[in-house]
Amino acid sequence: MGQSSSAEQVSPEQREAESIAASTGALPNLQKAFSVLSDPQTNSIPIHSLQKCFGFSIDGSTNEESVVPKEFPVLMSNLSSSIVDLFFLSEKGGISWVEFLKGYIKCSGRTVSSASLNSLLRLFGMISVKAGLPEKLQVVSDEDDCKISGFLLPVDVQMLLSMCWIMWWDSNKLKASSSLGDSGLPDVTHLVLSAIDSCAEADKKMDLWETSILDMDIQLPVAKIIMWALKTVPSLSDCFGKFVHARLFYVAAHKEKLDQADLFSHDISAKEMSVGHLFNSGRAWTISLTLRGTLSDEISKVCFPSAAEEVDDYLLYRSSLHGKGLNRFWSNIEGYNAPLLILISAHEANNDARRWIIGALIHQGLENHDTFYGTSGSLYSISPVFHVFTPSGKEKNFVYSHLHGTVKYEAHPKPVGLAFGGSSGNERIFVDEDFAKVIVRHHACDKTYHHGPLYPDQGFLPVEASIMDVEVLGLGGKRARDIQSSYKKREELFTEQRRKVDLKTFGNWEDSPEKMMMDMVSDPNRVRREDR
Repeated sequence: MGQSSSAEQVSPEQREAESIAASTGALPNLQKAFSVLSDPQTNSIPIHSLQKCFGFSIDGSTNEESVVPKEFPVLMSNLSSSIVDLFFLSEKGGISWVEFLKGYIKCSGRTVSSASLNSLLRLFGMISVKAGLPEKLQVVSDEDDCKISGFLLPVDVQMLLSMCWIMWWDSNKLKASSSLGDSGLPDVTHLVLSAIDSCAEADKKMDLWETSILDMDIQLPVAKIIMWALKTVPSLSDCFGKFVHARLFYVAAHKEKLDQADLFSHDISAKEMSVGHLFNSGRAWTISLTLRGTLSDEISKVCFPSAAEEVDDYLLYRSSLHGKGLNRFWSNIEGYNAPLLILISAHEANNDARRWIIGALIHQGLENHDTFYGTSGSLYSISPVFHVFTPSGKEKNFVYSHLHGTVKYEAHPKPVGLAFGGSSGNERIFVDEDFAKVIVRHHACDKTYHHGPLYPDQGFLPVEASIMDVEVLGLGGKRARDIQSSYKKREELFTEQRRKVDLKTFGNWEDSPEKMMMDMVSDPNRVRREDR
């Protein structure tokens, strides 16, 4: 099991490693995994056994039209050996219990995000060298600091992100109770362009509307890439830690399945999963990397092929399906009291080729208000370039959603539509009531969300664009959807009751006030005597 028989034989080094592993709750499963993988005679794990535990089988192929570089399958074939060589120190051909614990802590232990990113980049650098690619990353400090220097090309960033996707997918696949198929490699072009836009030198930035990542020769400093990742996709480094954790825990629980050939395979040629026209697995995964906790998990579920059978639990509204307009929109989202993700696809007038997608995540359901409201949220530039704009903390004008009021006349009527950020009449994003136009303003008008362009080359003047499609996804799970269904049934019952007319309540016509008024109009001078 990797434990000594007596307290005297436990070294301080082992005691410290076991204490750290126990603080994460992983120690019992690590003991089981060590027992499964180790050789009883040497009480250590053979290197090839641990490499097999982290191994991959990449299915499918790349071609000239593929967005996946041809070097990627070769890159992934060196993943397992690089993990063992870099993080698990071996002695005399085997890995001891203490080194096994230390390796797990380096990969999946609790640490700051910057250190995790440095470890991920070190791993990618070693894999690249083993795959025969030019060395672009160098370690400039000791193992504890893990500082990296050098640069990456856009194609390297694409392969790094694809590697993280496969590790993330693998960890979720092993944890799933039901069998999940492969979804292929998602399109991460929007993330690569985001890294280029944030990390490239000002004089080397290119037209982000018409670019081919595989042909771009721009050196992105690794220090800027780390800063970009911490700001834009802070959960990216968790993909590696979750992968190592899931593989070792799976070995501990399923020893008999370790030799299955298809268990750790991934088909990179499989079709990318999508829910709706705007929301696919690549965009879902990217948005999930900006979040942590329950919201990240709910968005991640859209990436699973099994989620296709439960599209109605996520997709609340699609303008191309349910019809355009605020009333159609409201009839589908009313009563859903959980976080919502709203995506808007549009293009500027007379420029249909340059379409862009923006989004807004709000942490509560929508309400019919004539003022801004909300507790938290984020704005997203999704395509062609990905950026996230989190709350600034200066104001709380997160969302505005206003239908026509019940009062027929208002001296100063409030605008009818949907808006995010800014202020009334000067919204950062405003969608009209017909869902035909969206107005996007410069971030200077907005103190709720952080600054930045919502699409490439956005100027200072407000831009009115034509809406192509609008989609809304509910992130409250099945329970929120069931509550909304109950709310709709109750509203339909009340509406039906109001439509029914009970004639008994009207009484006799001769005694009704309406009869008396009609008589007075016909002959107001007629003398009437009250019947007693």
